[in-house]
Amino acid sequence: MSIATTDFTFVADLVRQRSAIDLQPGKEYLVESRLVPLMRTSGESDLSAFVGRLRRGDAKLIDSVIDALTTNETLWFRDTAPFDVFAKQLLPDVAKSSLTKKITVWSAACSSGQEGYSLSMLLLDWLPRNPGFEARVVGTDISHKMVERANAGKYSQLEINRGLRVPYLVKYFDQVGRDWVLKKDVRDLATFKWGNLALPPVGHPQCDIIFLRNVLIYFDAATKKRVIENCRSVLRPGGYLVLGGAETAPSLGPNWKRVEVDRAVVFQHQGGGAS
Repeated sequence: MSIATTDFTFVADLVRQRSAIDLQPGKEYLVESRLVPLMRTSGESDLSAFVGRLRRGDAKLIDSVIDALTTNETLWFRDTAPFDVFAKQLLPDVAKSSLTKKITVWSAACSSGQEGYSLSMLLLDWLPRNPGFEARVVGTDISHKMVERANAGKYSQLEINRGLRVPYLVKYFDQVGRDWVLKKDVRDLATFKWGNLALPPVGHPQCDIIFLRNVLIYFDAATKKRVIENCRSVLRPGGYLVLGGAETAPSLGPNWKRVEVDRAVVFQHQGGGAS
């Protein structure tokens, strides 16, 4: 079942408007594979009729399409190196320069929460050795469904098997039936909410460290710059921005300094506004 060119163009424009994700021609196969299950669930017999409902502004259906076309690939301690650098270098450094003794970490494009909770577990390891400090993780994602899943803190055995370190499974999870549920102290440290990275982060707390990994690749050049600027606006001077290893970031300008660390892509905010 193939999608008509005009329908693909409409869906691509809709997704770009709602999420800033850039679906270029050539991604028709992806759109088809994600929309066909929704089409069948909705009771429509073909994609043209399904897209017709989107054109008429079916809000619930539009939300489900945005969820379906948002990539939610994630795992625990993904790529390892950024988390090791976070624990050994970035966290001690921002703590040293903190005036409030309150550490805030933003897990941007948090998906179902594995990145945010990985950071939470590392913070829970660190806090007892650093009395007087408080810490929190704020996760955001464009998918309401993923935010709901992240806040639940419940994962299947298959999800647990994807990168979770055994000591953390023993220390921070309870088994409930066939699923694994994070203990209350881990869930209390992290909160997850809806957020669009391409929009100004109104009401977002000032952050010490931002994990913005494996997401810029879905944006065009102008949106990448806007997302970076939105991150800069809530990252305190001296704070760190962690990007994905396979990503190409736009020229970040004089307000940023590349930090040489082991196999992680890290920039430090040098202060100042947009360049």
